[in-house]
Amino acid sequence: MKVLILNGPNLNLTGKRQPEHYGNQTFEGFISLLKKDFTKIQLTYFQSNIEGELIDILQQSDQKQDAVIFNPGGYSHTSVALADAIKAISIPVVEVHLSNIFARESYRHQSLTGAACEGSISGLGMEGYRLALQYLFMKNQLDQGR
Repeated sequence: MKVLILNGPNLNLTGKRQPEHYGNQTFEGFISLLKKDFTKIQLTYFQSNIEGELIDILQQSDQKQDAVIFNPGGYSHTSVALADAIKAISIPVVEVHLSNIFARESYRHQSLTGAACEGSISGLGMEGYRLALQYLFMKNQLDQGR
């Protein structure tokens, strides 16, 4: 199984930026742990602060990946274009947010991208990515009849 973990704007600063919301661990360190824990999943990681690059990667993932775990960051609340890109691909996309978007500013309570995804995990820190991987692996196994 091939899964892309795609992170949006400012997530390159994880571990440094607002640790009260996003924690102290870097994403690069966490992805190393995920790769050790999920040896049956080929993980690819990409991060960009640029909306168009995220759209391009989503579109390309439809041919290269079995699923996407996507943290669109602040674009979650504003990007119709990213929501449309998610709807346009045939593979499952699970949205993950490190912080609980519903416990933050009111403008963060709506996720345009989350509404386009198969599911959404919010507020569980880095563990949200692990839970999304577990879900996608289980779903893949069920789809394969195992």
